[in-house]
Amino acid sequence: MTPTAWEFRNKLLAVLSAARYSGQHYVDVDSSNIHKELGGDPNSTERMPICHEIMTKLMRPGDSILKEALDGERPNMVIRYILKNKQNN
Repeated sequence: MTPTAWEFRNKLLAVLSAARYSGQHYVDVDSSNIHKELGGDPNSTERMPICHEIMTKLMRPGDSILKEALDGERPNMVIRYILKNKQNN
């Protein structure tokens, strides 16, 4: 089954929440891993742009794109999300 934008968003929020809860200061999220965990083909070019769009929309100041390969090779994006614990908000 092909993942939807809603599923991508919920999965990403779950990853960020779990990392924050475990006390990490940041988490690097790879779009192909998110896609694969949702049952999609990480080599597919069909839904990957939606995953990338969701990932970039959830970026905040301080977050950074570590890798962005959209053309010429397997589509992939890695974003480092900076996490703030409750005391730092």
